[in-house]
Amino acid sequence: MSPQARRRQFIDLGIDMAREQPLESVTIEAVAEAAGVSKGLLFHYFESKADFHLAVVREQAAEMLDKTAPRDDLTDPIEMLQASVTAYVDYVAGIGQGFIGVIRGSGNSIAGIREVAEDTRDQMAERVLTHAPALGIERTPAIELAVAGWIAYVEEMIVRWLADPVVDRDTLIAMFVTALPALAGLTVAVVAD
Repeated sequence: MSPQARRRQFIDLGIDMAREQPLESVTIEAVAEAAGVSKGLLFHYFESKADFHLAVVREQAAEMLDKTAPRDDLTDPIEMLQASVTAYVDYVAGIGQGFIGVIRGSGNSIAGIREVAEDTRDQMAERVLTHAPALGIERTPAIELAVAGWIAYVEEMIVRWLADPVVDRDTLIAMFVTALPALAGLTVAVVAD
């Protein structure tokens, strides 16, 4: 196996294992055993368990951002939001516990994981803010704050929904899609007063 393919194998195994358990519980020993290699080989590719976890989180974040990118074939901003939110919910549901590791990364003691979580949120917010004018919403500091709050709302709701899906998937998506323009509209109204 080429070095790139071997590294990819280890990261893929880490992602798979993190679907079933918190990332912090994914050990180098378990990944090595699943790959059929010695633990020492993993340390050839990753400096430490923390470095391996960081690589897994980076990959999950990049994959999520790729899958949820606004679709170029949609021009209606609400349809675009609906498509991105649907892709987000489906991606998160597919990786389960692994997602919690990504979004809870801001509380992680590994600085790199915190940075990945924060950068991912920033990229998501920038996507929303880029398309806000199509909804008739001017980008202002107050709107930027509201969008950051909406992202936190979505993250918290989906973590709870993964643990206890009290509403179906379509209802959850509708809650997210409806909340963003409503929050932006309220923000504009409050700031204008």
